[in-house]
Amino acid sequence: MERVLNFIKENKMIKSGDIIGVACSGGRDSISLLHYLNSIKSDLDCEVVAINVDHGIRATSALDTEFVMQFCKDNKIRAYKFKGEALKVAKEEKLTVEQAARKVRYGVFETVIKKGLVDKIALAHHLNDQAETVLLNIVRGAGLAGAKGMEPIRDEIYIRPMLTTQREEIMAYLDENGLEYVEDETNHDNTYSRNYIRNIVLPALRKHFKGVDKNIVNFASICKKDDDYINSQINLGGLIETKEIVKIPLSYMYQDVAIVNRILKKVFAKFSKQDIERKHINMVREFALEADNGNIISLPMKIKVMKEYDYLVVGDIKKKEAVGEYMFRSGKLKIDGYGIIRSTSSKVYTEPKIHQHVVDADRLPTNAKWRFRQEGDTFAPLGLGGTKKLKEYFIDKKVSQRMRNNIPVLASGSKILAVADIEIAEEIKVTEDTIHYYKINYEKDLI
Repeated sequence: MERVLNFIKENKMIKSGDIIGVACSGGRDSISLLHYLNSIKSDLDCEVVAINVDHGIRATSALDTEFVMQFCKDNKIRAYKFKGEALKVAKEEKLTVEQAARKVRYGVFETVIKKGLVDKIALAHHLNDQAETVLLNIVRGAGLAGAKGMEPIRDEIYIRPMLTTQREEIMAYLDENGLEYVEDETNHDNTYSRNYIRNIVLPALRKHFKGVDKNIVNFASICKKDDDYINSQINLGGLIETKEIVKIPLSYMYQDVAIVNRILKKVFAKFSKQDIERKHINMVREFALEADNGNIISLPMKIKVMKEYDYLVVGDIKKKEAVGEYMFRSGKLKIDGYGIIRSTSSKVYTEPKIHQHVVDADRLPTNAKWRFRQEGDTFAPLGLGGTKKLKEYFIDKKVSQRMRNNIPVLASGSKILAVADIEIAEEIKVTEDTIHYYKINYEKDLI
């Protein structure tokens, strides 16, 4: 198992003072990893604890948990145990049992990380698991990202110290140290996709191809280098983000398909940890190039995509109907769903800055108030030399339908005096006769 220690050091998986939570089911791989890391914790200057998750799938799973807890007691290892309901999750969320178990398991891992019980989670995947994963991803239709398999370190939290270690080495370690382990009977159920690859496909390949596991893993390493290079060519500087949405410049969609696919995957990852399917990526790419402005499509995981003039908007797209009226006055005005408007009276003129309007205070009607657009609103924008319907103005300025009802307008009756952070009316512009100014600053939440 010296290979494991070298792999940990090469990849800088563990730093001094780390608390490493080893995901331990009681099986041979996780027992080996837990025992070995605990034996070298002084060399790594870290603490090792066990994390056991009973997924609630098997009637005998509670016995496996008891085994792990006793093993930890015998070896003076601190341990945490958790009980999940993978079958219930699978039914409620329409997932396979495998997907539901993974969701339950990683939910536990995220919890112990957030609570500060551990700094990292060590997973017992080894070289043969990597070969299985790569094959499984390929037969499911994965691209380079799937063909490269599992990473030694993911999200700076999940580490895989045994990823270059073969199953034979693990079995030898168990024998040398007289370690017992439990056998999950579902490992022989070939209705599970991974078990089919493990128990049927790979054994058949090994009969005809010497070193097939290593060759598959070497292939994955080549795929990783290629994928890493392509990802390094991606520029995400033009993305605009909030908690709810991401706006992608439409020009990004005209790049090479390999680049576009990766941009979309990175954006979708913001909204869901579940990988988006290739068919949905293809759908979005075609939608971006062919759909009309304002069209919306819905994807799994409650993700919507909208074509919005020069952007593709991805996320929780809602057309909110903002309400409320606020008399114009000096000071700070907070408007839910928009942001903050600050109006300051001044007798000194300065050129308007970005996100600022400067108007003639004496030309503002006394009944001027901030509100949201209404039927019949008209607007005579600065320098236009005429009046048009506010709706037509929004179309001309390429203001999205999604935002039109959420942009405050300063109005006197049905006459619009200013559209927040966009334009003021000719009527309230500053002239050479102006002596009293209002400086209006906008701090927007909207994008």
